[in-house]
Amino acid sequence: MNPVAIVTAAASGIGRGMASELAEAGHRLALLDIDEGVHDLARDLGAMAMTGSLTAPADLARLVDGTLERYGRIDAVVNGAGHARNDDLLDVTDEDWHAGLDMLLLGVVRMARLVTPHMERAGGGAFVNLSSYTAFEPLGMIPVNSSLRAALTSFTKLYADRYAAKGIRMNSIMPGYVDSWPEQPEFLARIPAGRYATVAEIGKLAAFLVSDAAAYINGESIRIDGGAARSL
Repeated sequence: MNPVAIVTAAASGIGRGMASELAEAGHRLALLDIDEGVHDLARDLGAMAMTGSLTAPADLARLVDGTLERYGRIDAVVNGAGHARNDDLLDVTDEDWHAGLDMLLLGVVRMARLVTPHMERAGGGAFVNLSSYTAFEPLGMIPVNSSLRAALTSFTKLYADRYAAKGIRMNSIMPGYVDSWPEQPEFLARIPAGRYATVAEIGKLAAFLVSDAAAYINGESIRIDGGAARSL
């Protein structure tokens, strides 16, 4: 029977690309997004969908329960995410830091709490977290995203260390500039590849990382940025 994957923040952008590529790879899907458009995508992909927020624990619990009720199992979780509110470094308010923490880090932690016991009983599973290359090379214009996605890198490694022996893996993907956003010449100039990534390329990496072909990849945060990051 085909594996089952949850995808959050699935209605548009990279989340939609990841959901589409997982469906192409044969996964049965459960989708979540605050945008009602997630139901249109679900119809296109033959998936189930729920409207809800990454930052609402009750919505995440409802998603997990609904997935188990419909499919009876969860083999993979792909944690999509939006963009936090950013400002100049010291102008970011406490409220915006906390909102970013809820979306970019605690959403992943909460999903792990909910799903890990089911994966343990099943003998394995895989998580993929949407991060950003700015976790590796911080960008001053998005301090909240840069800081909290660096924290996600640490959590990803800690989780992998803790649950590898249970057959459960967690990796993060760190895109650079992606065609879900309009091209800007100053950003394009930073990319040795000379173009933005496509959402399909990000989705294919996510689909690979939850597959058995990636069974020995665990605890990694993998850049997919066309060479935009300059640090080694």
